[in-house]
Amino acid sequence: MSPNENVKAAALNQSVRAAEIEDVSEIDLVELFFMLLYHWKSLLMCLLIGAVLMGAFHTRMVKPSYQASTELYITSTDSVISLQDLQIGSQLAADYQAIITSRGVLNQVIDDLALNINYKKLKSLITVSNPSGTHIIRTSVKTSDLALSRNIANDLLLVSIERIFQIVGTSEPTVIDYSEAAAVEEVTPGLIKYMAIGGMVGALIAAAVLVIRMLMDRTIKSEEDVEKYLQLPVLSAVPYYND
Repeated sequence: MSPNENVKAAALNQSVRAAEIEDVSEIDLVELFFMLLYHWKSLLMCLLIGAVLMGAFHTRMVKPSYQASTELYITSTDSVISLQDLQIGSQLAADYQAIITSRGVLNQVIDDLALNINYKKLKSLITVSNPSGTHIIRTSVKTSDLALSRNIANDLLLVSIERIFQIVGTSEPTVIDYSEAAAVEEVTPGLIKYMAIGGMVGALIAAAVLVIRMLMDRTIKSEEDVEKYLQLPVLSAVPYYND
């Protein structure tokens, strides 16, 4: 056989092996699907167990959370607002956000309300955002107490306005909304959401265990397994009877 024929034969053998590997992979996926389908009762049971456990966790451990929000408008207080005022307001949005969550402002709020926390803990309860395309600074405070969230949000607003005026030196930002008790929102994650997450986690864990057991199982169970794993033809099969 010439060298060219040897190369062609090797390439043909390689392509045949690649095709066989691809066929085996497709068969494995089919087997995996039917294996999971066969154990649907186990998957359903783990799903229900996970949902019940997360539901119990939510009922006993998760505390209600309340969010209070205030809003500032960043422009000059003059009656006529120029294009330059709007451009400056847009540039100052990031500065305002940093000032609102600065250590000095937060410590002042802690002193005003006699809070038993440090400024780092208070900062973790505060979210300051600038909605896209606007000159509005929205400050949100989330705690487990409705009145506390409202009080922190309002005092933070007043202290921030004074501090911004001292640092920036322009006109004070305009207050759009103070926080009111009726406007405070409960943002506690719902029971159904927790149960859904728990059910999904339980089902995924069960499916992962079943897949790992299947991949680690190398025992021969049928004629197809002999041809698949040993690559040997099956000449005959002896039936097994329980008797």
